[in-house]
Amino acid sequence: MVPLLLVLLLALILFGAGFAVKILWWVAVVVLVLWLLGFVARSTNASGGRGRWYRW
Repeated sequence: MVPLLLVLLLALILFGAGFAVKILWWVAVVVLVLWLLGFVARSTNASGGRGRWYRW
């Protein structure tokens, strides 16, 4: 009984990790798109200056 529970627990952990990695990929894609939009907006700002769209 214990080996069966360990295998089921391992499968659950691996499934959870796979789901988390998929979510992290989507988050990375969204952040990349926002960064690219900010880069484009910075290069074509109305004031003509070279300002930053983010604060670091």
